Amino acid sequence: MGVIKEGFKAKTDVANAEIKELIKEHGSKKIGEVTLAQAYQGMRGITGLVTETSLLDAQEGIRFRGYSIPELQEKLPGMHKGGEPLPEGLFLLMLLGELPTEEQVHHLTSVWQRRSHVPNHVFATIDALPVTAHPMTMFVTGVMALQTESNFAKDPIYDDAMDLIARLPRIAAYVYRRKYKNNEHIQPDGLLDWAGNLAHMMGFDDESFKELMRLYMTIHADHEGGNVSAHTTHLVGSALSDPYLSYAAGMNGLAGPLHGLANQEVIKWIFEMQEKLGTDSPSKEQIAQYVKDTLSAGKVVPGYGHAVLRKTDPRFTAQMEFGKKHMPDDKLVNTVWNIYDTVPPILQSLGKIKNPWPNVDAHSGALLVHFGLVEYEFYTVLFAVSRALGVMASLCWDRALGFPLERPKSVTTESVKLWLEGKGEIWE
Repeated sequence: MGVIKEGFKAKTDVANAEIKELIKEHGSKKIGEVTLAQAYQGMRGITGLVTETSLLDAQEGIRFRGYSIPELQEKLPGMHKGGEPLPEGLFLLMLLGELPTEEQVHHLTSVWQRRSHVPNHVFATIDALPVTAHPMTMFVTGVMALQTESNFAKDPIYDDAMDLIARLPRIAAYVYRRKYKNNEHIQPDGLLDWAGNLAHMMGFDDESFKELMRLYMTIHADHEGGNVSAHTTHLVGSALSDPYLSYAAGMNGLAGPLHGLANQEVIKWIFEMQEKLGTDSPSKEQIAQYVKDTLSAGKVVPGYGHAVLRKTDPRFTAQMEFGKKHMPDDKLVNTVWNIYDTVPPILQSLGKIKNPWPNVDAHSGALLVHFGLVEYEFYTVLFAVSRALGVMASLCWDRALGFPLERPKSVTTESVKLWLEGKGEIWE
């Protein structure tokens, strides 16, 4: 360890101990309108944003413009009767605030088809990266290269948002085929819907996989405004950065292991469990012991727990129902269901966990693996394509309502200590 690094570590060790003590003794004290603990611990529980497109209820889960996921599956138009909803319909619902007609949904499909052309320099920019780069690095690089097409400086935000959404499946599929399929690319099919065309360009023409993509893109699209990807997109957009820059910033946040990268961590954990146990069909007893071993090692069970939800994530339930319909005998999917039966009681027994239930990440990987999409590093790219629907609809509303630059007040620990000694009101 170098001299500077050693000096920094010594300083941070002291600061960490000091801050922990401050929070322990004074965490409940109000500093302005919030508690000291909230200021230090990720602003949890602070209502400080308005997001029109969706609302997360601790008991009911996500509602898009007031509609639950089961209601969306029933009411939004699908490609097939009784099939999964088209993501185009959800985007229209978030943007316009009312359920779209089938005609409106198919019109949006055709609009996105017409806007979907990706310039060659975007592919060349992605190709400049080593093939070993993470798929999210390639994806966000492609989005940044696409920023040259922005019209935001002279036109309303709407056109940039629509162009960006339309082009994302092409960029995502290009990344997938470049990294995992020998750089052999598949041209878009202008007759397919937005999610179906993504599946096609990736090389998956199974109709059930296309249905999975429609469901996946719908349920991952939005999760109100406080999560990292949505908030970052809003924050950067509040500086009047164009949608390409704002979205790219948000997706860099999505790539973090505590946010969108969690879905790859889940499937990685299951694969490691199977390898250690020497079976692709572990019993509930074996799973329970592995979970206990994971917790004893100071690790978490990926896919379980949520900052807001206090019940099973409805997005998990929607995927479970998809699995029962399309792959009831799949060993990996059944393992996910056995984990679902096993983990919550163990976490509840610890007495410290507010939400022992699975979130959306606990299931999605197993469904993708069933169809042969085994490259779990790519899963976050799919999440990113879907999340564009929500953050772009929200960004359009941010600009339409004239929301100002976001600029919260920050303080130093030294100023906090002076305040605790009665020497000033640091939030003024």
